[in-house]
Amino acid sequence: MQGFLLSSRAFLRYVDLPGTAPACVYLHGLGLSSLATYTRVVSEPGLSRRRSILVDFLGCGFSDRPIEFGYSLEDHAQTVAALLDHLGLEQCAVIGHSFGGSVAVTLAALRPDLVGQLLLAEALLDPGGGETSRGIAGQSEAEFCASGYQSLLDEVRADALSGDPLSIAVTGGFNAVAPFALYRCAVGLVRGTQPTMRQRLLALTIPRTYFFGQMSLPNPDTEALPAAGIAVRVLPGAGHGMMWDDPSGFAAALDRALEHAPV
Repeated sequence: MQGFLLSSRAFLRYVDLPGTAPACVYLHGLGLSSLATYTRVVSEPGLSRRRSILVDFLGCGFSDRPIEFGYSLEDHAQTVAALLDHLGLEQCAVIGHSFGGSVAVTLAALRPDLVGQLLLAEALLDPGGGETSRGIAGQSEAEFCASGYQSLLDEVRADALSGDPLSIAVTGGFNAVAPFALYRCAVGLVRGTQPTMRQRLLALTIPRTYFFGQMSLPNPDTEALPAAGIAVRVLPGAGHGMMWDDPSGFAAALDRALEHAPV
């Protein structure tokens, strides 16, 4: 685990696994950690030969939790951009799950020199967020930190005890996240960006692939995105947490998308 010191005097921590170029940059979901999300995935054949940068957003995982940070999608995108500049990387393949996919699109729009390909696992493309982020953002920050965070943790833990792989991963991430950071991330996701993540994604001309878990369907984007030139891939037997439901299948799907991208 390495740390990059940002101008805010906070360390953004990441793992840099050696391999072939272009580098693959992995961004995690709301309140989680890239190490917990992608370690099994990047160890699979195909991906294991590629250089992989696994980043924990500020407030999450092993990264610092600065109280003065804004935690919007743009804020996170700018920290990732600073890290890639520090590493001297350009034209990376950026893989983002859910919230991380929204950051990935934002990064590609703000710094197109850094992103040569986008691979999005059920990224949120429209303002309004998902069920969890809406529930968090519907409270005040003070309310969430005082009681809402613990209530959410108890709810997710109950699902984890039933054996749900995604809930097990989310419980671990939420145990480590700073409650105020989780709240601000959720608010930023509900607020979205201007232009929206969807508008920015559609405006890009780089190779773009969007992954659905089969259990998340039906979804109108299975037709709308291909009509806009964005490849869609469906992982059989998987849901929103496809990297836990079927890490080998998800890794193979990522590897195929990376292989088919123009050089």
